[in-house]
Amino acid sequence: MSADGQGRSHWFDDEAGPVVRPYAMTRGRTTSAAQHRLDLIAVVVTEPHADDPETDPTLSPEHVEIVELCRDAPQTVVELAAELDLPVGVVRVLVGDLVDTEFVHVNRPVPPAELPDESILRDVINGLRAL
Repeated sequence: MSADGQGRSHWFDDEAGPVVRPYAMTRGRTTSAAQHRLDLIAVVVTEPHADDPETDPTLSPEHVEIVELCRDAPQTVVELAAELDLPVGVVRVLVGDLVDTEFVHVNRPVPPAELPDESILRDVINGLRAL
């Protein structure tokens, strides 16, 4: 924080505008209340009943922007972080809040251990070719 010639402190950068620290957006939280497990590639989808998030006084502008971005097309957590120019940790907390308030839901990626084995898929292809 720098002082100007009159001894006042600047809380903003003249070129960038006001600065809001990431912890202020999450009210100092590093996780959401429900402790949702959000991988970077988890897909966030707006709920169909989430009509107008701007009318909810509990949502921040970042919450509203996440809902709007995901309404246009489902977005991964990392895509949201890039689009909003926010740290991934902040986006995880904000998405967790939106899941709790049922504005969005999250589709988690299939763990690699649950994917079909490549040898099984080859056997299926070979069996189909043999028909």
